[in-house]
Amino acid sequence: MTDCIFCKIIAGTIPSTKLYEDDDVLAFMDIGPLVHGHALVIPKAHYNLLMDTPDDVLAKVIAVVRRIARAQQAGLGADGVNIHQANGSTAGQVVGHLHVHVVPRFADDGHHWNWTPRPYADASEAAALAERIRAALLP
Repeated sequence: MTDCIFCKIIAGTIPSTKLYEDDDVLAFMDIGPLVHGHALVIPKAHYNLLMDTPDDVLAKVIAVVRRIARAQQAGLGADGVNIHQANGSTAGQVVGHLHVHVVPRFADDGHHWNWTPRPYADASEAAALAERIRAALLP
């Protein structure tokens, strides 16, 4: 795609600090890191959402995500790693090209996820939602 910043990075028209590259997947440093060492892993083929991406491509992407996470722990001494992937603007996706954030975590990095649990009213509410999800599952 001509207007996709990640496609431009893949094409080499926008510079990036590459970590890993093969025929199908690219991993590079995020220019606006949550924590220093934050990386992005993307398929080279353009897919907007996780749901649009073929299974074989997703398998290749997640294999590289795992490699980058291991390298962040071994190379940076990270205490842990957060993996984050958003689909659609409502979910926080800013770039319309599938990408997975791989964020090294350190005990003293100062980053906190602002996650506020919102419990179900009761077990029947969760069960009703689960039934709707199960009914919509595709093979």
